[in-house]
Amino acid sequence: MVRMSAEERRESVIRAAMAEFAQRGYYGTSTETIAKRVGVSQPYLFRLFPGKKAIFAAASQRCIDDMRQVFEEVAEGLKGEEALHAMGEAYVRLIQERPERLQMQMQTYITVAAAEAEGEHEFGELVRAGWMRLWDTVHLLSGVDVDATTAFLAKGMLINTYAAMGFPPEHRVWQGMFSDAEATGRLGKCNEG
Repeated sequence: MVRMSAEERRESVIRAAMAEFAQRGYYGTSTETIAKRVGVSQPYLFRLFPGKKAIFAAASQRCIDDMRQVFEEVAEGLKGEEALHAMGEAYVRLIQERPERLQMQMQTYITVAAAEAEGEHEFGELVRAGWMRLWDTVHLLSGVDVDATTAFLAKGMLINTYAAMGFPPEHRVWQGMFSDAEATGRLGKCNEG
């Protein structure tokens, strides 16, 4: 049996945490569940991360960072609307193929709102910083103006909302978002997960 390094184990914890938090949220997920999924003890889990908040923060950041990486890869060599289209298509594929990414995003927003309501701003600041890195990535890669960058990300949030609520691809709310072929072919699988 090959032993994993602490960094490899940390990566395993982040992946497991994303899956667990995506399904059950911050408050519904125990560190014991994450530890079991990874195959480590809770004390070992806390050697890798100082606590549950740190695990959730790492999973949230990974979700955003993975999106940025996908955008960087697909937009390479493209500019303007062509870059935005490539990033949009890649995002739809990402949430189609990995629905836990969309679920994790939604859980992150819920958790930020709850923490902010309790006067805990540290997690919100972390998530906002990650979101700004994502905004900057889209803006700089595409080379479009601020309004077009904002419209692109706003459309992404609308896609998140429709997909999370389970609107089928043929529903009228999707009209104008994509061509009929794109909506049926790509978004149909978002709603199956």
